Amino acid sequence: MAENGASALPTTPPPPTGRSPLARAEHFVWLTARVLEQRLFAHHFRDGDAGPVETALDAYRNEDGGYGHALEPDLRGPVSQPLHTARALRVLDSVGRCGGQRVERICRYLTSVSTRDGALPAVHPGQRGYPAAPFVPVVDDPPGELLATGPVVGLLHRNDVWHAWLFRATDFCWQAAESLETSHPYEIEAAVAFLDSAPDRPRAEAAADRLGRLVRRQRLAVLDPDDLDAYPVSPGYAPGGHHFPHDYAGHPRSLARAWFTDDEMARSLDFLVSEQREDGGWPVRWRQWAPAPALEARSGVTVEALRTLRAYGRPID
Repeated sequence: MAENGASALPTTPPPPTGRSPLARAEHFVWLTARVLEQRLFAHHFRDGDAGPVETALDAYRNEDGGYGHALEPDLRGPVSQPLHTARALRVLDSVGRCGGQRVERICRYLTSVSTRDGALPAVHPGQRGYPAAPFVPVVDDPPGELLATGPVVGLLHRNDVWHAWLFRATDFCWQAAESLETSHPYEIEAAVAFLDSAPDRPRAEAAADRLGRLVRRQRLAVLDPDDLDAYPVSPGYAPGGHHFPHDYAGHPRSLARAWFTDDEMARSLDFLVSEQREDGGWPVRWRQWAPAPALEARSGVTVEALRTLRAYGRPID
């Protein structure tokens, strides 16, 4: 108790006064983000330890080894889902903790929800009865999808994780990535996430080269941000839901970086810088369906925007 009898309030640091992209984003994160994204921001940009990130992530983990509780904001409710679990793996990978018994439990969960072809569905039927984005359908017998499987398999290979589940899932990803024809940007991104860490590097480079030509032929990447109307938005996407070179190649070491010239990538990064809003956060470019998921997603998008800019050597602080 304080001396005047009132409860003492915890001391919090004042918001940053700088106007750099990083300072503005930090203010946005502390004002709006979940604890997980606050811990991620602190780890990536303020020399924070990885332990608090893991602790925050544990709040979303279920007894079956998967993750739920709206870790991926567009799926609400407590039940484990492949998309939540993929998000958890991205978090663990980003802080260098993607291994050990935690990942072994995740692989057991992935085995339990896999489809007959060894892949992951985007949404398990257990989601039924809980709120979900209208563009994420819940069906009784969902097919395996590259969208859900590719990023997970890629992350596990990148971290030298070996589990029986990976064999068939890897075969599925090869077949899906090498047979994509008419596609949409998120499916291409999932293919890149797999190919960037697939074990057969010459095969991955050949598959990525083919996908890069598909992206350019189908105009799935905006190469001139000053002429957005020249690039179609994929069916079902929100108005303005374009994708840019930095969306496919979030790091200069990605195979997708070879799809774009230096000038095209520079224009893409310039556009990413310009997208920071007055409140310090970056916008969600996919379809928004409820206030809470949109706000929760923005903090994650903001952290990733800063990481991309830093990876390409753009000044952020």
